[in-house]
Amino acid sequence: MAVTPEPDADIVVAGAGAAGLAAAFAAAENGRSVILLEARETYRTGSNTAMSTSMVPAGGTRWQEAAGIDDSPELFLADIMHKTHGQAEPEVAHALTEVAPELVTWLADGAGIPWELVTDFRYPGHSRDRCHALSDRSGRSLHRLLHQAVSGQPLITVAVPMRLVDLHLTQDGSVRGAEVETPDGSRETISAPAVVLATNGFGANSELVRQHIPEIAGGVYHGGDGSLGDSVLLGQRLGLDLACLDAFQGHGSLASPHGVLLTWATIMHGAYLVNQDGERYGDETVGYSEYATRTLSQPGGIAWMIFDGRVDQACRMFADYQDVLSSRAVRWADDVPGLAAIIGADPEKLGATIRDAGVGARHDRADAFGRTHWEAPLEPPYAAVRVTGALFHTQGGLRVDGHARVLRGGQPVRGLYAAGGAAAGISGHGAAGYLAGNGLLSALGLGYLSGRHASTGQAAA
Repeated sequence: MAVTPEPDADIVVAGAGAAGLAAAFAAAENGRSVILLEARETYRTGSNTAMSTSMVPAGGTRWQEAAGIDDSPELFLADIMHKTHGQAEPEVAHALTEVAPELVTWLADGAGIPWELVTDFRYPGHSRDRCHALSDRSGRSLHRLLHQAVSGQPLITVAVPMRLVDLHLTQDGSVRGAEVETPDGSRETISAPAVVLATNGFGANSELVRQHIPEIAGGVYHGGDGSLGDSVLLGQRLGLDLACLDAFQGHGSLASPHGVLLTWATIMHGAYLVNQDGERYGDETVGYSEYATRTLSQPGGIAWMIFDGRVDQACRMFADYQDVLSSRAVRWADDVPGLAAIIGADPEKLGATIRDAGVGARHDRADAFGRTHWEAPLEPPYAAVRVTGALFHTQGGLRVDGHARVLRGGQPVRGLYAAGGAAAGISGHGAAGYLAGNGLLSALGLGYLSGRHASTGQAAA
């Protein structure tokens, strides 16, 4: 009788962003050997994780309890369904909101992630303070700590640069390995009964963006250069289920031409956006994702973020805001005429805009656009940053179930998982369903779920 050879590893994980690192760490904790592949040598600084603000939402955590905040997975799920108008995949949204408190605890206690609860402001769509982040609000710091945790696991072998280019399946359609390629074009097969696809989305593939998300195709792409749609293309080739390919996280305030994120915390502390005519163009507090296309629709695809010294001080804890300051994107004016000169707007028109916003802020009432959240009116001297709309990452991909198993014809493919941008997330369709932290929750949460399920003998079930 023929003897079946031992696999090269228990699990192959493709992608070393948050999703892949979480999947590998969870599997190794359960005693499984992991080969973690990463196609880009720049992944430590050029991944979407590294470019994030490190915020992971979770309802019903020990950090919230310590702060006296009443929250739960059910409330979080209700917020997701409200923001997406019921378009989020119910099973995945339920699984992620349920596992989120366990996830942040596991990352704190097992991987040494020093979470802090963000209570100085609340991002649009969240009914509770539930975003957990690092003190510097830096995705680079989060990725570094995750990588340190994985590097300390002897059961994990990291292979860089190496790209997963195909899957090997048995006659019954279950996973038996992966074909990988190095930059010189040489290929080899890694045998394993489980594969986690964590190769992110397709934001860096302009052809796929034009095909699936034409409304943001004219925006700047501000995400990882490895997000080329590998999992989507693989899914199309193998007939795997795909969902919500029109979903994306945009951003309405990427400093231009500097290419540095200007945090939306400015808005939540009282800032607002004006176009080059000195006029506002909506309620900025609805969300930064949907504001990407609104900003791009302004003359020249350009707008200006207006704030003051109070807002400036409140945002200095953010590493990306420090980058904005270092790039000298912030320009100051002592009065409205000086501010108008910076923007190139009519001083009277800009002055009327500032006065109208100030009335709403002082009297805590809705303005003409329906904005009701005003922390305080702006006071001179004024700051201005030239911004544009950008695509940060796509939110559609391979359809998965509550264990992060990839589906084909509505049924799970045995041994195949997807996490993060490779999977269809919980943002519904378009840009408006994105809640702050959805991307990292889908990455870390589906990574954790996939690594846990694949490593507990259930991959073949």
